[in-house]
This record gives sequence, C-alpha cells and structure tokens, in this order.
Amino acid sequence: MAELVYRPVVGLAQTLFKVWDLKIDCQGSENIPRSGGAVLVSNHISYLDFIFNGLAALPQKRLVRFMAKESVFRHKVSGPLMRGMKHIPVDRKQGEAAYAHALDSLRSGEIVGVFPEATISESFTLKTFKSGAARLAQEAGVPLVPMAVWGTQRLWTKGHPRNFKRSHTPITMRVGEGLEASRDKYAGAITRQVRERVQELLEAAQRAYPVHPKDANDTWWMPAHLGGTAPTPEQVRAAEAR
Repeated sequence: MAELVYRPVVGLAQTLFKVWDLKIDCQGSENIPRSGGAVLVSNHISYLDFIFNGLAALPQKRLVRFMAKESVFRHKVSGPLMRGMKHIPVDRKQGEAAYAHALDSLRSGEIVGVFPEATISESFTLKTFKSGAARLAQEAGVPLVPMAVWGTQRLWTKGHPRNFKRSHTPITMRVGEGLEASRDKYAGAITRQVRERVQELLEAAQRAYPVHPKDANDTWWMPAHLGGTAPTPEQVRAAEAR
C-alpha cells in the first residue's frame, strides 16, 4: 500500500533537521530487520524521540508504526498525520484494543515502535519498563530490537521550552542486535533483559556524545549521576506523588 503521508512527513523532518543543522550520529541501523515484524524498543527523553527512532530505520528501508497516546490522535494537526502514518493509538483505559492493533501489525510484517517507560523520563535515566513490548514480541513471534537516543531532550522535552533554532545540536542514536522473545520465558525476564540492553546502548550514546554543558546554566539536560542538574529519579517520583 502506498505511503501517501509517511514518506512526505519523513522528507519534511529531514529538511527541518538540515535547517536546524542537527549533528545526527546513528550506529547500528543494520540491526533493524529489512523484512518481517519486529518490536523496536527505545528509551524516552523527548517529545521528538519517535521521529529519530523512525529515522534509524530508514537505512533498512523500513517505516515504524509507533504506539502513542490516543490524545495525540485527537489533535487537529497531529491527529490526521498520525493516522495517515498508521501509528497506533493507545487509550490507557482500554489498552486491549491498542495491543490487538499492534499485534496485527507485527503479524503482517510491520515494525512497531514502543516506549516501554510509557512516559518521558524527566531524570533522563531509564524508568521501569512495562512488559507489553515483550508480550507483543512473544505472541507475534518477532524479535525485540533495542535502541537508545541521546540529545533529543535538548530540543523539546517535558518541563522545558522548545529549542527549534539553528542550534547545531548533536543527536546520538545506537541500535543493538535483536533479542529473541522466547515463548518459554516469562515476559518479565525478557523485559529485564531488554532494559539492560537499552541501558548499555544509552551509556554508549552518552559516552559518544560530542559536547558537554557550556556553563552552569546549561546542565539541566544532564542526569544527576553524570554531574547534571536534572532531577534524580527519586525527586521525580516524589513530585509525581504530591
């Protein structure tokens, strides 16, 4: 079926990234299957992560169908685009429908993108992973492909203004080898395994990141354990509990 919306949107995104002069470093795209279903699993630190995750699949000539909040599909601008790109709406009160939709997509040979943290991590560290990605991969009989993004939080993330200027911002992505989601394993064990792999890829992306905060006012995008002033996971949880 012709991709009348997805490919033009990809072209627009690539043009914008050139205008913004983003320095994109992506390694490991060859680990994304050229054909057949797969679950692409990533960390989540920015509202733009799904765009960069999708770019990582382009060298393999694949388009990723992302699971995203149903509210995004109701927006007058993003809604038609999300539906046209065949992304998958997730109503958290009725998650069964989204799960069935994603499963059908995987069985038809699509790549489904999942953020198993379910929300943006304000500490820029990995939150607990939900097991849905593992269960989808098990039931569909497809691999889990782990990846990590870093630097996207500097463009647009929760609690901070957007930065769509010509900022020369580096974006680093690392894609790992696929993991088998065996049916004879507990989904929880597979989830822990893929989270460990995403953590390794995230640390690799952070080590490869070519810039550091310019001054004390520019440390907000670095996690606390790396010397930044982003809130710790404990501080985020405390704020959410208020």
